[in-house]
Amino acid sequence: MKPPPANAHVNRVIVLTLLLLVFSGTLGLGAVWVRQEISQTANRSRALEVRMADVERRLDEVNAEVAAAVNPDALLRQNEAMHLALVSPQEPQVVRVGEDPVLRLAAKRNRELFRLERAAPSAGDDFTFRVVNASLP
Repeated sequence: MKPPPANAHVNRVIVLTLLLLVFSGTLGLGAVWVRQEISQTANRSRALEVRMADVERRLDEVNAEVAAAVNPDALLRQNEAMHLALVSPQEPQVVRVGEDPVLRLAAKRNRELFRLERAAPSAGDDFTFRVVNASLP
């Protein structure tokens, strides 16, 4: 058997070197692409934060306008300007709620869902259960 020519080893080294250059170039391009995507995402995030700050600022302005409009003095001035002849409520007309009004209204709204007397069946009730089977076509 004859040994391979010397230039075969040189060709193999050149091919391996070229493959290494292509592989490292691909990795470099991938790193540049990832950095570009990170930069674009950061810019979009920054723009969203600016929009959120603007919306919060406008919301604060609206809340301030509402607070100024429902101020009792402002309401009395509007009452006089429009000649409505309305009077401020007297203390017996005011009802003070000691609990959280949101929870109270939610309980009032969902009262029918959580009735306990309807949950227990009475002797005259006839309950039937329907079984529904579902299958994929």
